[in-house]
Amino acid sequence: MAMNEAITRTPGTGAAESLFHSLSDGTRLAIVRRLAEGRARVSDLVEHTGLAQSTVSAHVACLRDCGLVDGHPQGRQVFYSLTRPELFDLLAAAETLLEATGRAVQLCPNFGERARGAATGVDDE
Repeated sequence: MAMNEAITRTPGTGAAESLFHSLSDGTRLAIVRRLAEGRARVSDLVEHTGLAQSTVSAHVACLRDCGLVDGHPQGRQVFYSLTRPELFDLLAAAETLLEATGRAVQLCPNFGERARGAATGVDDE
């Protein structure tokens, strides 16, 4: 049995898999990191990411649907923030893990920069 099959078949990993999948997109991760600094409007997130408003809105909606982000209307504007402080801890733990492993994750043939480049046809080196 392949490693991925073993992980997928392990009871109770579905929610964790969904959580990490929700954070696996670079744009969503950039939005979460920005919201870790404080609440923001979609226009703030557009400025931060440099992406189109519709793209940012779609990613914010995904994060909202996953229960990671919540919107708070103020007048005609909506300010978004992270829903759970535990997400700060998760991001900090990820940074610590990345520092501890050096570039191993980036160089991973399955999920690293090269693998992403092959999937998109772009080489990151």
